[in-house]
Amino acid sequence: MSTYLSTEQLSERIHYTPRTIRNELLDSCLFEGRHYIRPFKRRKILFIWENIEADMLTQDDSLALAYTEEV
Repeated sequence: MSTYLSTEQLSERIHYTPRTIRNELLDSCLFEGRHYIRPFKRRKILFIWENIEADMLTQDDSLALAYTEEV
């Protein structure tokens, strides 16, 4: 069974603001169908905690490279 979280609940667990989750992480790190769903095709977003946690624990250097600044 999956644990569904609101944006505010997810922000408490991963220590990002709800605004950062919506504006920066959504669709760049968190993908619809894998990390979140939109119940009944509406605006409300529910995050799937188990999938997010599993991906956070998996180190992938290619994702980290996307966020490093060039010197």
